[in-house]
Amino acid sequence: MPRYAFKIEYDGGPFAGWQRQADQPSVQGAIEAALSRLEPGDHTIAAAGRTDAGVHATAQVAHVDLEKDWDPFRLSEALNYHLRPDPVAILACARVAEDFHARFSAQERRYLFRLVQRRAPMTHDRGLVWRVQNALDIKAMREGAAHLIGHHDFTTFRSSMCQSNSPVKTLDEISIEEMMIPHGREYRFHLRARSFLHNQVRSIVGTLERVGAGAWPPGRVGTALAARDRAACGPVCPPQGLYLSGVGYPEDPFIGPATP
Repeated sequence: MPRYAFKIEYDGGPFAGWQRQADQPSVQGAIEAALSRLEPGDHTIAAAGRTDAGVHATAQVAHVDLEKDWDPFRLSEALNYHLRPDPVAILACARVAEDFHARFSAQERRYLFRLVQRRAPMTHDRGLVWRVQNALDIKAMREGAAHLIGHHDFTTFRSSMCQSNSPVKTLDEISIEEMMIPHGREYRFHLRARSFLHNQVRSIVGTLERVGAGAWPPGRVGTALAARDRAACGPVCPPQGLYLSGVGYPEDPFIGPATP
């Protein structure tokens, strides 16, 4: 059976997360339903990461095995037609080797978190960013973030419902950029690792926001990490500012003649 990889963009707001749900809308369920319109029957797609309810993606990757030998461009166009009006889009499609696996072949995942500081409520970006009202100290946040880079036990920044076998992860990058926007500022947190624990990114950003607001000194981030205690974590920030922004593989499946 031919195997196809998809690069997927979606607004997570209307969904109960990536994973198929029996009684709630999901991104996986929407794509599998679209696939069943093209090839009748049940389909199961595997993704690089299972995003939570309200979390978005600009470059999720998933794969599926199909009966028909599809032209990748025509497959992506047909799926996008049947995905309407859901806020899900197939950005690229490629035929891949039988041993390619969207999750297990991945070497890194990248997340973006968008935090906006302004007094007025959001209009155009409502549901797409986390808004706070008070100014943040980016230098302090960067100083606090430095404690988390590297190979650590991230129990403090791990959800109690996390199913990972180990809390030990290597966080390769946390970078924070600040940009002026009308009547405020936007802070963009970029995080990169081979894999992440459940709620790890939201726990980290929520903690760093406390540092930026002056409620925590930067050094307290390192103390919280060393405590290996969930109670030592800062507040977990809401999901709507979080995006799965990239997945890295030994070879990019979307570079080559099969990519639209």
